[in-house]
Amino acid sequence: MKPLVSIITITYQAEAVLERTMESVLSQTFQSYEYLIIDGHSTDKTLTILQEYKPKFLNKGISFKWISESDRGIYDAMNKALHLAEGEYIWFMNAGDKIPTPDTLALIWQSDPDLLSKDSQETLPDFIYGETLIVDHTGKIMGERRLKAPETLTWKSFEMGMLVCHQAMLVKRRIAPDYDLQYHYSGDFDWAIRCLQRAQKIYNTHLILAHFLDGGVSKKKMKASLRERFHIMSKNYGWMPTAARHLWFVYRAAWFKLFHGWI
Repeated sequence: MKPLVSIITITYQAEAVLERTMESVLSQTFQSYEYLIIDGHSTDKTLTILQEYKPKFLNKGISFKWISESDRGIYDAMNKALHLAEGEYIWFMNAGDKIPTPDTLALIWQSDPDLLSKDSQETLPDFIYGETLIVDHTGKIMGERRLKAPETLTWKSFEMGMLVCHQAMLVKRRIAPDYDLQYHYSGDFDWAIRCLQRAQKIYNTHLILAHFLDGGVSKKKMKASLRERFHIMSKNYGWMPTAARHLWFVYRAAWFKLFHGWI
């Protein structure tokens, strides 16, 4: 039988943070999933870790696949994963990120008693989402994500920024497009909008679905990331409205940093 969820981890030189991600996946009590790891030809101990963990997943009856080869960046690696995945849903949980608890995946389906009792998986939600907590490099929780997931989500919700973290969304594989490789830092923002545009049924779990490692590539390359995000928002929502909203974004980010010390 095909797995319900394809959990995907993108890695590169990730030996310091990879094991906590893999342990959080391995510990899931709901076992209708496969685990895919796409590595960008790491030269540290990443591959040794993958080899050590493979029998742990196989002994649990979980399909575990990984590849390690050079790529054209994180979104190229994500496209490779999309093409290899066999699950009904795609769920990205990258190196350093973590599924919060062993029963998180089970709780998604228990959050609505009818979610897995439909006559056909065709009636399952196209897009499932929840909340995110931010963690530091040690895994310590820093606090809630600045942007909150709205009660009701549509593609137009992202006019106010990426209100749902990439790691807190499960998307049906059949509606998930490839990532646009013209973007190097904000391709997940563009991808999420296009997924939501295709989604007919969108479901809010009201659960914390991810612990997200602070300080990713988009944060390290903040200016380039913001330029890409401005282009994506202008393309979808219009240039003038996007320019006006960015004045509000600057104020919102400054206020949050003042009281929390991080963005």
